[in-house]
Amino acid sequence: MSFWRQAGLNYIQYSAISAKLTRRALKPALRVEALKREAVNAKPTMWKDGKAVAAQKA
Repeated sequence: MSFWRQAGLNYIQYSAISAKLTRRALKPALRVEALKREAVNAKPTMWKDGKAVAAQKA
């Protein structure tokens, strides 16, 4: 069994922690560029009956 499974993590959690620690270990000149890639841009989309629906305005 994988050590990350034994620690109670799934692979996504394990890889996110590994990437974060790797970025922190870089030299300052390289760290700035690597930290730019850490930001996640995601746009949630609601789906109904197999089609994307417009977001409801509150």
